[in-house]
Amino acid sequence: MLNIDGSYGEGGGQILRTAVALSVLTNTPIEITNIRSNRPTPGLKPQHYTAVSCMKTLCNAKTKELTVGSSHITFMPGKLQEGSYTFDIGTAGSMILVFQTIILGSLHIKKPMTIRLKGGTDVKWAPSWDYFKNVFLPYLKQMGINTDIELLQRGYYPKGGGDAQLTLYPYNKILPFHDETQPNFSHVNGFISITNNLSDHIAERMKHAAIKTLLKKNLSASIIVEKVTSLSEGAGITLWCSSNKTILGSTVLGEKGYPAESVGEKAATELLNEIDTKATLDVYAFDQLLPYMTFARIQGNHVSCRVRLISDHAQTNMWLINQFFKEIIFQKTLNDCSVLVTLE
Repeated sequence: MLNIDGSYGEGGGQILRTAVALSVLTNTPIEITNIRSNRPTPGLKPQHYTAVSCMKTLCNAKTKELTVGSSHITFMPGKLQEGSYTFDIGTAGSMILVFQTIILGSLHIKKPMTIRLKGGTDVKWAPSWDYFKNVFLPYLKQMGINTDIELLQRGYYPKGGGDAQLTLYPYNKILPFHDETQPNFSHVNGFISITNNLSDHIAERMKHAAIKTLLKKNLSASIIVEKVTSLSEGAGITLWCSSNKTILGSTVLGEKGYPAESVGEKAATELLNEIDTKATLDVYAFDQLLPYMTFARIQGNHVSCRVRLISDHAQTNMWLINQFFKEIIFQKTLNDCSVLVTLE
């Protein structure tokens, strides 16, 4: 059994989710200790419990101490069973993080599988639905992993109530992951979601601030505004731009007391920071795609990318991947304004 220290590095829920997904994928029993031990409320929160419970159900795993609040679990995977499933986080916990756990853990399916999930679609400390749709999943498609998604309802903090469906398809093999060409961006796409109990001017101010910030760097922008229904008030903006194989994105959620103009300006500034470094993966996508890049390398493909910086999340993910695949070496070369990462 592989023992994993859940407090290592960044020490958040990502270690738990990725470890369980890799456990299923490699058929490796694991024991995780010190789960989120350095957080104000240690142990499993509902969204972490749901992610592990989903994988337990999908592969008929045997577990010990799998409860909300637990700081130590044992997970012994069984055989993955394709089909249609429905899960409910029960809070506004991130549905995207649960979906990402399921996608990674289900890479070896032989038949399509459909997951319907309820919870939060646009919440703090997680990718937004629109980032998931327009940045993360398109990268997976480039690597040969195809999905279909359907958003039925948005869910914001604190009540959640979001509802979405994900369909996964078998893949033949992971395709090479690298882009040696320097990206050249001229246009940015964006999406603003805002609940219909909030004033229209909030979205417009957010939109205009983002466009104004991008124009300073001679980037045009097309930003769609959509009014949505949800159990809780919420608003957020996601921006993304494409060049060759590169897709860079940024997401900022609105908050009470935080001016709409600041939300739009921050999203645009964060995207510009990625563009200015000639990155081929933004900081967040790099972190999320590391396990897939690892499998591409294991299958003999050349894997490399440029990132603005390697986050604590990414450092932790590389450490965790090496617990399962000790042969993988992450070569990091500092360039003028970015880091070239090559998997050996």
